[in-house]
Amino acid sequence: MTHTENPRIGVLMAQLGTPDAPTADALRPYLRQFLSDRRVIDYAPLIWQPILRGIILRTRPRRSARLYGRIWLDQGSPLLHYSRLQVEGLQNLLGGDYRVMLGMRYGQPSIPDALRQLEAEGITRIVVLSMFPQYSSTTTAALYDAVFEAASGRPGTRGATRKRFVPALRFVPPYYDDPRYIDALAARLNDTIASLDHAPDHIVVTFHGIPNRYVRTGDPYRAQCEATADHLAAVMNWRADQWTLSFQSQFGPEKWLEPYTEDVLKGLHTRGIEAPLVFSPGFTADCLETLDELGNEGREQFEDGGGHGDHYRLAACLNDHPRWLAAMADLVRENAAGWIGRESRPVNTLRAEPTIEALASQPG
Repeated sequence: MTHTENPRIGVLMAQLGTPDAPTADALRPYLRQFLSDRRVIDYAPLIWQPILRGIILRTRPRRSARLYGRIWLDQGSPLLHYSRLQVEGLQNLLGGDYRVMLGMRYGQPSIPDALRQLEAEGITRIVVLSMFPQYSSTTTAALYDAVFEAASGRPGTRGATRKRFVPALRFVPPYYDDPRYIDALAARLNDTIASLDHAPDHIVVTFHGIPNRYVRTGDPYRAQCEATADHLAAVMNWRADQWTLSFQSQFGPEKWLEPYTEDVLKGLHTRGIEAPLVFSPGFTADCLETLDELGNEGREQFEDGGGHGDHYRLAACLNDHPRWLAAMADLVRENAAGWIGRESRPVNTLRAEPTIEALASQPG
């Protein structure tokens, strides 16, 4: 059987995921998939699964649904909305040589569905762009797992084979210190500051946390977050006393990366800070952790510490900022080097052995 290979380059823009709706019924399967991933929670299943299914999935979906309801857009999930804008913007910049698709690790549209679509279009070379600039086993590696499993085919029942054809894959490395990413962050912050009616007197740079144990056992996440923050501070010309690095979203009994963002926000007023600006560079698209955890709960935490909520500000994520779209396009082009310009050619998936007569007729 012969078909023509599509000369376009596939681009998988890989995100972590979002529920389909701000309801407990939609949150339950999403949280089950997310919290069952041992990249995220690495406790032994015999210990963790009874806790997850017997306690967490009975209570957390209702609470999470209320939180999602506070940020849900007319267009649906904020993360999905901004991710679609990013796909559209990136496709426009890359042009017809590329085919950009969104794939989620958890929820829809899924990474397997995106790869199946690229394969159906005859695309055999794919650049994978993680939406997490800083590497963590809980995010980046979880995305890698999903891509590898979908590209090669999950093992089936005993005796079943994996997929016959596996596309060529290139993964954009973590770009936590890439000058174009840092420049996009600075552009977003400068735009935000210019739009405020009063200048912020302190910047809180917050990243999603992970357990300390993960870092002790080899995860480079904290070092990469610190590098991002240091580069951003240098570009923005901040003095050391003008900004604070913190980590949010701690969960469970273990110690996570510190200082905790909640504690930092509660303590700002006692440090004489009255108009903080909070920014989360590790999220490339606004989501629950930014819009609600930082936007709503963060304001309440600042007020609990004595601050005035009207002076609290949250900067948007990169979303579809033009500088960020340009940076993404550059990263994709660099990692597709050597692939563009190849002419399409027939591919024989069932190639016959040459006959003796054919071999004899060849020169030499």
